[in-house]
Amino acid sequence: MDWDDLRVFLAVARAESLSGAGKVLKLDPATVGRRVARLEEALGARLFAKSPQGYALTEAGQRVLAHAERAEGAMVAAAEEVQGAAGLTGQIRIGAPDGCANYLLPQVLARICEENPGLEMQIVALPRVFNLSKREADMAIGVSRPEAGRLRVQKLATYHLHLAASRDYLARHPPIRSLDDLRQHRLVGYIPDMIFDKELDYLTGLGSGSVPFASNSVSVQLNWLRAGAGVGIVHDFAMPSAPELVKVLTESLSLTRTFWLIRHQDDARMERLNRFAEALAQGIRREVLRLEGMTRPQIALD
Repeated sequence: MDWDDLRVFLAVARAESLSGAGKVLKLDPATVGRRVARLEEALGARLFAKSPQGYALTEAGQRVLAHAERAEGAMVAAAEEVQGAAGLTGQIRIGAPDGCANYLLPQVLARICEENPGLEMQIVALPRVFNLSKREADMAIGVSRPEAGRLRVQKLATYHLHLAASRDYLARHPPIRSLDDLRQHRLVGYIPDMIFDKELDYLTGLGSGSVPFASNSVSVQLNWLRAGAGVGIVHDFAMPSAPELVKVLTESLSLTRTFWLIRHQDDARMERLNRFAEALAQGIRREVLRLEGMTRPQIALD
């Protein structure tokens, strides 16, 4: 069995297509198909079932996948050991919810890259759960701790959220002195059927009814609030980027959530990713504390 064929097999398993794997490997789809066929012949088993949706792993393919991922991890770990620990290099892709991706990761990763000039970073800011087995990202940040899968999970930081609105909006609308007063105000929040994690369902329980201004993007919600559209939940660490906003009802409603760093279990042997994960965790904690600290002196309009 050729390790390079296993590498092709992994790419097809993750992309679920010959063309998708070819783009990653810089090979034409026909070559990818031949390599998969060669591996299947060597193993004496079909590894993929082709359908209109793409290439799906067979039962035999699922068994091979676990071994191929371990082999991949061993190859990467061996390369890292030979190259030494002088500095972090190469490309790392992180998947994250867009609140974290927009208001925390850019400055945290910029500092890490400044200390490691050979490091290249990619941030995938999508409001959904990432599939690490398909290598959509090298690691992901989530707001819920996963309970299933071959994953390694590390707590990054606890953060806080509060209701907020622009000064202009508050000056033009009835005062907000209690949660009941929210019934008289337009709310900004998530599109209900696009909330991908229960930890993001902030407004349920407020008895506020519909959300007139809704988006699956935290950044869109924040910009609506800045434009005076209504009242909504805002990350405390995002408040410094929106000086037009002030917190309201801070004594009545204060939410606490946690960011988790999620990695594939096999990556635990990769010293490069372990070192990066530790630098990321320290950076995220420092940045959350710094940004949240900037909002504490603010006088809330309760």
